[in-house]
Amino acid sequence: MHIRILGAAAGGGFPQWNCNCPNCGGVRREELDARPRTQSSIAIRGADETAWTLVNASPDILAQLQANPQLQPGRAYRDTGIRNIVLTDSQIDHTTGLLMLREATRPWPLWCTDNAFADLTISNPILQVLQRYCGIDRQRIVTGEWFTVEGSDDLRWQAIALPGRPPPYSTRAPALGDVIGLIVEDVRTEARLCYAPGVANIDSWLFELMSSAQCVLVDGTFWTDDELVRLGVSHKRAADMGHLSQTGGMITWLDRLPATTRRVLIHINNTNPILVEDSPERALLSERRIEVAYDGMEIVL
Repeated sequence: MHIRILGAAAGGGFPQWNCNCPNCGGVRREELDARPRTQSSIAIRGADETAWTLVNASPDILAQLQANPQLQPGRAYRDTGIRNIVLTDSQIDHTTGLLMLREATRPWPLWCTDNAFADLTISNPILQVLQRYCGIDRQRIVTGEWFTVEGSDDLRWQAIALPGRPPPYSTRAPALGDVIGLIVEDVRTEARLCYAPGVANIDSWLFELMSSAQCVLVDGTFWTDDELVRLGVSHKRAADMGHLSQTGGMITWLDRLPATTRRVLIHINNTNPILVEDSPERALLSERRIEVAYDGMEIVL
């Protein structure tokens, strides 16, 4: 199983277009040892090198495709290495890129929960718009049930319901399944990935699933729960936004994983000091063998 990190930042990317926090201002002035990052998205494939599954379509999808030749056309005048799309929620940061993929030559096989489908056909009708262009072949995700995607029979997928809320634009009441994580297993080797870019908290059930994976690619949004409040850029805490901060518990849970488990943080907010390579916070993560995802990072399981 090959996992390609297309974008490792949280909403807004890094640097964020309207942010002059120490991180964003410092990287623009080239005063910090930090890599710019686009908004969170990954791609996964099995043995077939031409059958990638896009997990979440960020607003930066066109730049991400340009930076990853594996996903570019190479077999016909118009084609792509992307065979399927899987959504972990209906947030704008994970779905706006769908509109950029409207020139596809066939309907997109799109995997999502009923919660996400409702949001994307009623409150924010992206899918209705796409039906007027390339079309959508909607595939239903039911949490807890395994499924396979086109072109990757050697991989099986399972959605896990995580604590979370629907997007601010949604007219629905919050419901289980508004946010999901994914277990992806290579049936040939039994190697597993646990992907959860948005985690409000971790309990024993989720930790058991994480422990069953050879790699966990999890929520790295904030370093502290009050990060945005202290900077004066928001009144919301990490927990209010559905994220477990590193110092609020994420590091402790990752420390408890089996020694052989690869630990990688993704969906990193522009204010998080772990973006700076030589920061004390980054050094602390390195001591614990916790990695920080970056655009173009590749993981092979």
